[in-house]
Amino acid sequence: MSEKIRVTIFNEYVEEKKDPANVKIYPDGMHMTIKGFLSANPELEVKTVTMELPDCGITKELLDNTDVLLWWGHGHHADVSDEITEMVKRRVLGGMGFIPLHSSHMSKPFMALMGTSCRLHWCDDHKEVMWTIIPSHPIAKGIPEYFVIESEEMYGEPFGIPNPDEVVFIGWFNHGNVFRSGVTFRRGHGKIFYFQPGHPQNGAYTNKYVQKIIENAVYWANPEFAVGKFEDYFAIDEIKL
Repeated sequence: MSEKIRVTIFNEYVEEKKDPANVKIYPDGMHMTIKGFLSANPELEVKTVTMELPDCGITKELLDNTDVLLWWGHGHHADVSDEITEMVKRRVLGGMGFIPLHSSHMSKPFMALMGTSCRLHWCDDHKEVMWTIIPSHPIAKGIPEYFVIESEEMYGEPFGIPNPDEVVFIGWFNHGNVFRSGVTFRRGHGKIFYFQPGHPQNGAYTNKYVQKIIENAVYWANPEFAVGKFEDYFAIDEIKL
């Protein structure tokens, strides 16, 4: 395994760059903002891909050389092919970490791994108070009891996901809705952390605590076994007793 954690960030980067409000906050796209704060850590090797690339930039070679995949999608979930979805799913089952962000709750890879509707309630521009529910969790390292995101798209319960392994963070919005904003799952050998903040017009990825949570999640989701063992998960079907 590489001495560094190999991180890939996927961002649609389609509607985002056409909206002046988004461009003002993220001049080079959300993926580059996330890459910027993660790349400040010398233990992380970070690359980005966007939907404008052939096959959305997602190839077998890329996934084979990715320890943790971050995914941001919104209006173009359907443009991700079934083949790409299956490749991502297999890599997660084989051990690759997966961190779907914000509206990626409806991304094809996340839905394929959850097997449920993944739907929720939503509306925009509300203050969010993010509460740390498991302060001892590795993803919550260095995060206070709560912190405030002054403006964020409201996501609210019920959230159509399977029962998470852990609810690390709960968001409370100023008109009363609550949401399981940071939840973990294990699928096969892979670890998944879904994290809710990240509406392009609200700038959550510039918040120091949001940044720290994402960095912590990269460490938590990093596979703890050699890359050569990823495909072992699927070899079990070939065992003859």
